[in-house]
Amino acid sequence: MKTDILLSCKNLTRRWDGIIAVNDVSLQLERGSVHAVIGTNGAGKSTLINLLSGEVEPSSGRVELLGQDVSNWNQSRRARSGLGRSYQRNTIYPCFTVLENCRLSAQAQHQTPWSIWRDAQKDTTSLGIAREAAHQVGLDDLLECQAGFLSHGQKRQLEIAMCLSTSPKILLLDEPLAGMGAEETERMLNLLERLRANHAILLVEHDMDAVFRIAQRITVMVNGVVIASGTAEQVRTNSQVRTAYLGEHG
Repeated sequence: MKTDILLSCKNLTRRWDGIIAVNDVSLQLERGSVHAVIGTNGAGKSTLINLLSGEVEPSSGRVELLGQDVSNWNQSRRARSGLGRSYQRNTIYPCFTVLENCRLSAQAQHQTPWSIWRDAQKDTTSLGIAREAAHQVGLDDLLECQAGFLSHGQKRQLEIAMCLSTSPKILLLDEPLAGMGAEETERMLNLLERLRANHAILLVEHDMDAVFRIAQRITVMVNGVVIASGTAEQVRTNSQVRTAYLGEHG
């Protein structure tokens, strides 16, 4: 049966002055699946996301988005073509409301340059998309709340809502659970479970309990190299992973 592969990379490599941050990495992201990338600090996980999103150019290799070679596309072009991402640090507009944050993202994706005399804050298309994105992440009751006053977990939810406002097919999420308590983590995992039905999700995360619970596939990186990739159970029982990442021996 043919799989619905939305994003893939083949033999992706990035070098900086002799340092190889990502070395010959290949993976595929399928609709309806969470694919986690794990590894210790410096393993190359964030660099991999930057390569996939177009923020960093590869030294060699290929990136395909919806079956098309986008290796030479910049970040904004990939974003307009269905690729959304979040960062390790919050990238919201703290002085704007939740709704305004989402509306600005929607407006950037669904531009109407012929309407230069129209009040952007009253654009029904962007507002409708923004409200729906906020609804999907559970921020309906906080639309008029200034984003800077949200809790840490709510800010992470808002970042995903901003991604969703750009109508992405693929979500690249860099440590969305970082700094969260148990209740916020549970809320975020439930959100990711809902979102995966209509998206392909790449998740970089250090919370192993969350990774093994939510991910259908896990890729393990060490020093820029993939040492294992498979189901949660395959990775959990892989002797090389247990030694290199989970700290077990024998």
